[in-house]
Amino acid sequence: MSLPPVLLPTTVVGSYPPVEGRGLRSLLDRYRTALEIAVDDQLRAGIEIVSDGQVRADMVSAFADKLPGVREGRVVGRVGPPAHAITIDDLRFARSRAPYVKGILTGPTTLAHALHLDTPVYRDKEELALDLAVVLAAEARSLEEAGACMVQVDEPILSTGAADPAAAAGAIGVIARGRSVPVALHACGPIGGMIDALLRYPVQVLDLEFAGHPGNLELLGSRELGTMRLGLGVVVSSTDEVESVETIRARVERGVELFGPERLFVDPDCGLRMRSRDAAFAKLSRMVEAVLAVRAEI
Repeated sequence: MSLPPVLLPTTVVGSYPPVEGRGLRSLLDRYRTALEIAVDDQLRAGIEIVSDGQVRADMVSAFADKLPGVREGRVVGRVGPPAHAITIDDLRFARSRAPYVKGILTGPTTLAHALHLDTPVYRDKEELALDLAVVLAAEARSLEEAGACMVQVDEPILSTGAADPAAAAGAIGVIARGRSVPVALHACGPIGGMIDALLRYPVQVLDLEFAGHPGNLELLGSRELGTMRLGLGVVVSSTDEVESVETIRARVERGVELFGPERLFVDPDCGLRMRSRDAAFAKLSRMVEAVLAVRAEI
């Protein structure tokens, strides 16, 4: 599966506000309506690489609750693979509506630090993260086989300083190894304390917050990136306030000035799950409008 044949392809970090469904169909699958709305809203906004909206649960429980060895947020035994790929059905639905869909995984180090160790099987969270990485590698393989055009690993724990960046890189390497589609790493917040580590991660794309943390842009602009591509966050995701097209366009243009258009994907800073549906849709729509304006200039 190739990527969209355009400069500055637009995408999302992943999550979208879940809309509660009603009627008989919601009794069979309470999240089906939310899934359909999330995908259709992204497409109506003009997003080129969509997600399934991650509407079923928060980023930790969506994966952890399905894993043998995990019970109610506690690791009670050795973690193993689930009976069925966790996100595969929702990705297949998104693929039925859109030609380009990214698969999204909560990172093994973020999962490990969110869970309470209640077993002597693991000495520490780093050891747990490696077993989680093996499970997530199988999930990534399933997503790729189902038509995902890229796989994104979300590691918000990295910006907190609570995790060893080198150990986290090793766990991500387990997921990235053998993939034939690009693997992206999404990290939140300012990256000043971890930029050198991030640039050594075994991924093809770094997806970062630039709208809410403009210092990230200038910091990366002074580094040698090699073949690394960037997910350029140009819309703040922490508020319902919707930036103007002009503001977003200026952020895209600055990214193009620093890195060139061939290196960039364009997306919001982070997931939009906590925003209202109206705000989330407006943010994506204005982002697309801004990108189209910049493309026309290029």
